[in-house]
Amino acid sequence: MTDFFDERQRKDIWEPEVIALIEQHAGAESVFVFDHTLRADSPELREAKQVREPASVVHNDYTDKSASTRLRDFLPREAAALMKGRFAIVQVWRPLARPVETAPVALCDAATTAPGDLVPTERRAKDRIGEVMQVTYNPAQRWYYYPRIRPDEALLLKTFDSATDGRARFVAHSAFTDPTSPPGAPPRESIETRAFAFF
Repeated sequence: MTDFFDERQRKDIWEPEVIALIEQHAGAESVFVFDHTLRADSPELREAKQVREPASVVHNDYTDKSASTRLRDFLPREAAALMKGRFAIVQVWRPLARPVETAPVALCDAATTAPGDLVPTERRAKDRIGEVMQVTYNPAQRWYYYPRIRPDEALLLKTFDSATDGRARFVAHSAFTDPTSPPGAPPRESIETRAFAFF
C-alpha cells in the first residue's frame, strides 16, 4: 500500500491482505470485507481528507442485534443460511504511515469484562440507526495497548462472535490520551477495516 486514501488500492491490495490475516489468525473458512474507516488525530487532516477522529469513548462496535443486521445489509441473500453457522466480525486496525505516538487504541481483556459492563446503546449515523455497546467502569477490567505500533503491524479485534459457548464475543476498546506521548509528536493516522469471518 502506498495510499490508503485511494479506494482502488484498498480494494486491490489491502482487502486481500486483510482476508489472508483473518483466515490465518482466526481460522476462518471465508472472509467478506465490508467497511473501512480512516482516522486522524489532526483536525486539519480530518478536514482535508474527510476522515474521522479517533474514537475516544470506550465501546464495542456491535451487539447481537446490530451484527445480524449488518450481515443482512451486506449479504441479504446469504444471511439466513450464514446465520445458521458461526460468524464473527473482526476488525483489522493499523497505522497508515508512521508509528502511533498520539491517541493509541487500548483493548480490554474480554475475560475481565463482566456482562453488565456492556450496555447496548443506539448509534445514529447519517444513513442508518445502529446499535453499539458502551462500556461501564469496572476495576476488574484489564486494559492493554501497544506503544508505538508500526505500519507493518496490525491488531485484530473480534468485535462480535455469534458463538455462545464461553469464548470471548466482544472486545471493549478506545483511543486514549497517552501521557507518555512526546511533545510535538506527529498525530495518529490509522485505518480499521471490518470484515465478516465465517467458520
